[in-house]
Amino acid sequence: MPSKPAPIKKSPAKKAADKAPEPAPEPAPAPPAEAAPAHEPEAAPAAPAEYTAAAGPADAAATEEGANSTTPTEVPTSAPLDITVEDVNDTSLTIEWKTPETIGDCGLDGYTIEYRKDGTTDWVAAQEQLTPGNRCCIKNLTTGDLLHVRVVAVNAGGRSEPCTLAQPVNIREIGDRPRIRLPRALRSRYVKQVGEQVNVVIPFLGKPKPEVSWLKDGQPLDTKRVNIRNSDKDSILFIRTAEREDSGVYEMTVKVDSFEDKANITLQIVERPGCPTSVKLVDTWGFNAALEWTPPKDNGNTEITGYTIQKADKKTGVWFSVLEHYHRLTATVTDLIMGNSYSFRVFAENKVGISEKAAVTKGVAHIQKTGIVYKPPEYPEHNFSEAPKFTTPLSDRAATVGYTTKLLCSVRGSPKPKIEWLKNQMIIGDDPKFRQISNQGICSLEIRKPCSFDGGVYTCRAKNAQGEAAVSCKLEVKQIVIPESGKGK
Repeated sequence: MPSKPAPIKKSPAKKAADKAPEPAPEPAPAPPAEAAPAHEPEAAPAAPAEYTAAAGPADAAATEEGANSTTPTEVPTSAPLDITVEDVNDTSLTIEWKTPETIGDCGLDGYTIEYRKDGTTDWVAAQEQLTPGNRCCIKNLTTGDLLHVRVVAVNAGGRSEPCTLAQPVNIREIGDRPRIRLPRALRSRYVKQVGEQVNVVIPFLGKPKPEVSWLKDGQPLDTKRVNIRNSDKDSILFIRTAEREDSGVYEMTVKVDSFEDKANITLQIVERPGCPTSVKLVDTWGFNAALEWTPPKDNGNTEITGYTIQKADKKTGVWFSVLEHYHRLTATVTDLIMGNSYSFRVFAENKVGISEKAAVTKGVAHIQKTGIVYKPPEYPEHNFSEAPKFTTPLSDRAATVGYTTKLLCSVRGSPKPKIEWLKNQMIIGDDPKFRQISNQGICSLEIRKPCSFDGGVYTCRAKNAQGEAAVSCKLEVKQIVIPESGKGK
């Protein structure tokens, strides 16, 4: 090991000797070389100089290497966000915050929490060590103090900008935190018509009595338009006569010291819309007219739900609704009367009602008369001809001598058939003993006071151009038998 360093030191010495010829002439007048040992102590310091000269290039190389390396830039983080009070009592204060937006390559080591009393300028660290989380409880505080609190993020780059509570915190026990109990009806959009009264009651909790404040669209309320009445338990927003400009987002805030609760109410004051901007008669054909129109400029502060289209005949001038609650911007009116002229108008409609005025077409739709010749349909004449057919036949009968009897049957046919009665295949003519009747297809033969000779087979025959039909029955005429015992008496 000792043998290797010697050559390393010689080489820089030779280089130094090569560079040192200029100062050499100054010691030249010295006596002989024997004096050299006397100067050995002076030569000793040259060795460190040589060593330093030798070390110089290594340091330069190290510096160049460090310049080329990509080391992280040590930059502080951005400030923590949204510091809020979580809890407070007589001796402690608990706060929360959010992580900074920008952390950087160095990361985040933790947070420092500091506070100072109101009226002083000295900030005091709440804890000796950094807080790793986003929550901290500051203990051993004095009751009644008014403290300002801030949070600083720390990393290798140093401290970030502080994030400070907007208001100082009063160190005391809060009996009941403020809380707004927003009614269900107010959680969605609260709609009133123009001219109506607005009376909104919002209860809240809090002890001691909270401070109540109101904003409209982020700005203070106009007390000429809106009245606010606060009690220990609720706050009332009152508008005697609502106008369109009263619409907006109303923000209610209840606050007890550093604790607060907020609620938003969206108030929408609506009225009937204006009429459509324009309406145009696009085309007329047959018994139809095509219309188109544009939405109204004023929708009444609420969406348009439909349109009502009406027509009027120029002869009468009376308006009739043809379409209601119509959602499109074009329509076709049908079933117009030939020879009449029509005007049209369109109303806009929203949840309040239809517009007071309507947009009327400038042009008039003329329904022209056209020559129409009615040709009734030709139907083939139905042939109702039918051969005679008996629907009710004759039935066999038994009659008593001297008692009139009647034979009945029914027949149909077209044309009306001719009826003939026969007895034992012989046509019964105009014999006064027989009475023949035919009415509405009912055929009857009445035999007046028959005798025993009137019995036999009777036939009813029907004839027409289509054919003939016949039915028959047997008639038996019985004699009344008187017992002999009855004759003696």
